[in-house]
Amino acid sequence: MADTLASSPVSDALAPGKPIVEFQDVSIGFDGNQVLDRVSFTVLHGETRILLGPAGGGKSVLMKLANGLLEPDSGVIRIFGRDLKDMSKREIFEMRAHIGMVFQESALFDSLNVENNVAYRLEEEHVDPVQIHNRVVEALQFVELEKAIDKFPSELSGGMRRRVSIARAIISRPDLILYDSPTGGLDPITSNTIIELVVKQRDVYHTTCLLITHRLQDAFTLATHRYNLDHHRMEPIPNNGIAAETMFLILNEGKVVFDGTTLQLTHTQDPWLRRYIE
Repeated sequence: MADTLASSPVSDALAPGKPIVEFQDVSIGFDGNQVLDRVSFTVLHGETRILLGPAGGGKSVLMKLANGLLEPDSGVIRIFGRDLKDMSKREIFEMRAHIGMVFQESALFDSLNVENNVAYRLEEEHVDPVQIHNRVVEALQFVELEKAIDKFPSELSGGMRRRVSIARAIISRPDLILYDSPTGGLDPITSNTIIELVVKQRDVYHTTCLLITHRLQDAFTLATHRYNLDHHRMEPIPNNGIAAETMFLILNEGKVVFDGTTLQLTHTQDPWLRRYIE
């Protein structure tokens, strides 16, 4: 879905095998409480990285660091190959034009209808109104909510609001999507609908993403399913296959306790990890 970025500072990073997100020995604490402790990992272009771990382990803080909303106490964070600490506030703002963010609570504007909520970023960028409307319709069709274009958030279910949030995140055709617990608080059936949209974005547009989830079922669905564009649905990968581009990162008490593939995780002999995933 990403536009051509020949003149963009992120264009050099948008190639297979290139790192999109890099954390090197990143630490941060608040009021004497160490939230992240020397965290290091890399998310490559086109990769989906699932972030797991007990509540309070620093996952949401990590997400805010990746979006430039917080600064670490120490360590290096590179997004699209650029060190955030070397970027001005304006450059970080411009970088965010290439990042979509999906919040757990959806974070929609109650006073705006669905169309204006989804269009918000493009309106800030002064895109032509006709193009904005067409892009809104395209994004809502992707999340199968085009019929709700005139509704307000108060008229939508929790799952529908989350789908609008995804439409808003993808309308700018981002090169990186950050999902902060997109299925949090939703029932299992609605959660599966949201995960299907994440799989669809991954498999149709190959968008790099970092996704927090507290539901192991959602995580392993992402790792073992693909989107069938011909039948317009998510389905298991044949022969018990695994999505090679989907990886796991697990935090516990602010430290990385696992960084690797689905098979490495399911075959781990680490006692803590086995208790956690079982």
